[in-house]
Amino acid sequence: MGSVSVASFNAPTDERQDVGATNIVAVDYPPTINTASIDAIAVARSIVAEFNEIIKSKDYKALCDLFLDDSYWRDHLCLSWDFHTLKGRNRISSFLETATKAPHIDIDETEAHRSPQVANVDVYGHVKCVTTFLKVTTDVGSGQGVLRLTKRNEDWKILTLFTTLQKLNGHEEPRGSRRPTGHEGGRNGKNWHETRTDDRTYQEKEPAVLVIGAGQGGLTVAARLKMLGVDTLVVDREGRVGDNWRNRYRRLVLHDPVWFDHLPYMKFPDYWPVFTPKDKLAEWFESYVSTLELNVWTQTELVSSSWDEGKGQWTVTLERQSNGEKATHTFHPRHIIQATGHSGKKNFPTIKGAESFKGRLCHSSEFPGATPDSHGKHAIVVGCCNSGHDIAQDLYEHGYHTTMVQRSSTCVVSSESITDIALKGLYSEGSVPVDDADVLMWSLPSELAKRQQIQVCDLQNDNDRKTLEGLQSVGFRVDKGPNGAGLFYKYLQRGGGYYIDVGCSQLIIDGKIKIKQGQEVEEVLPHGLKFTDGSQLEADEIIFATGYENMRTQARIIFGDNIADRLNDVWGFDEEGEFRTIWRRSGHPGFWFMGGNLALARYYSLLLALQIKALEEGLATYGSTS
Repeated sequence: MGSVSVASFNAPTDERQDVGATNIVAVDYPPTINTASIDAIAVARSIVAEFNEIIKSKDYKALCDLFLDDSYWRDHLCLSWDFHTLKGRNRISSFLETATKAPHIDIDETEAHRSPQVANVDVYGHVKCVTTFLKVTTDVGSGQGVLRLTKRNEDWKILTLFTTLQKLNGHEEPRGSRRPTGHEGGRNGKNWHETRTDDRTYQEKEPAVLVIGAGQGGLTVAARLKMLGVDTLVVDREGRVGDNWRNRYRRLVLHDPVWFDHLPYMKFPDYWPVFTPKDKLAEWFESYVSTLELNVWTQTELVSSSWDEGKGQWTVTLERQSNGEKATHTFHPRHIIQATGHSGKKNFPTIKGAESFKGRLCHSSEFPGATPDSHGKHAIVVGCCNSGHDIAQDLYEHGYHTTMVQRSSTCVVSSESITDIALKGLYSEGSVPVDDADVLMWSLPSELAKRQQIQVCDLQNDNDRKTLEGLQSVGFRVDKGPNGAGLFYKYLQRGGGYYIDVGCSQLIIDGKIKIKQGQEVEEVLPHGLKFTDGSQLEADEIIFATGYENMRTQARIIFGDNIADRLNDVWGFDEEGEFRTIWRRSGHPGFWFMGGNLALARYYSLLLALQIKALEEGLATYGSTS
């Protein structure tokens, strides 16, 4: 690959991950190709034609000859009703022998960026291959894909193949040429407004899908299901759509840029700020519900649920408050989606003496913002990830003497390094359309993607070197994520442990925010905290930014032990490098998990909706994912 021009920042890695998850091993890149006189279109066409002939003949052993020994076929719902990354010729061949469907692929030359071309595999541009977008056709639908080709002993071979389902035959979304005319009117002689009122009140019908939670996860999957003609009701206990963002601490601004955060069907306009303030996002969510005509009940809680195995349906009782009155509603959906966030219940430690504290003591999820004009007051923030830093900065800016308690190391990356290094060219101004960017991003198997992120982390750390060295000099511990793969893989493997720096790091370096490092809290005192080393800190307010537990723990709270005991653990990778449980079969029929940031919600909401639609139409069954 050649020498690397960037010097890696000297920081440890952090190998912690969710219990039972797989720590994906980053593999080495293949040798690069000689780019002189390559006709990328001819190369791609030849391999694709041969691939289709072999798939048609079902001679899957012959198909092995098209792949490298250490190649990958990553598939999202085109080979089965599940997600798989098949590594190596033998695994690909054996899986195809049992699969009920195998796709036909065609080169996509509809746009220049989709057509066959020589492209980089690695971040530095030292490893190249022939890359092309694909049109994918299966016996039940169609989708997209990405093919990467390299040379081995003068023969062109498949390095990676990615296929992802996007449409079901006969159930295409009513968009573009399929849009309604508007002259159809409502049902039973009613106009649009009257019909819309009937739809969202559920006086004479029942939803096929009940979604718990009206954040980005719940709303995006509801939008996808609506486009597929699956009646869906979203319920949320908050007073308004968007309150899950609106009610959080006042200085919260999204740390991901706008190009990474677009919602399906309604992209943010081109005048939108790069980083979205929480209240602005909340307003957007409300407009999203209205414009897409999603059925959402706020001030509604699920009070009971049970599953009928024989009928394949739930019985749920909802309690809804409207116009100052409470009413109960009983429905029998065939699917429940828990969209309460990709995390579970708040991780709020039980600590001796908490009831004796004289000031405000809360979890970060309950922190409304710093009290104005609080000069001279002391605050402690326990936890040093995104929420902890944002809250500490908010407290400092309102005059508090603020201390952060760091119990383990944190992966720190500047906001500029995210936009200008990690996402630039893929999710940035003037880059490829966001849906194509999603296909490109998820087309890499996790083992190769992790190798890329190790390079990205080195580049980011070099760019942020002054900040990182400054943090270390004041005793703040930084790390480079799992195996040195940085923030992205900390999020994917653990769901936390990182901070995207928007100003708080310099406050720590300058000593304006103090750091208490390496000690656990032993006891809450009436006016502060006592630590395991015997030291004490004075405090008028204490905020525990200690994160959340596995999503399954929230399911246990909402649905009880009988349901939760059948569910698999959520988040982190399985042995193939696909996410565990979330957006796929949960272990309990009719129960699904939906969560993640806006980018994950945008891509995986479609895959979850397609699985539900396939079950509704009899294209798939719970007994098999094939």
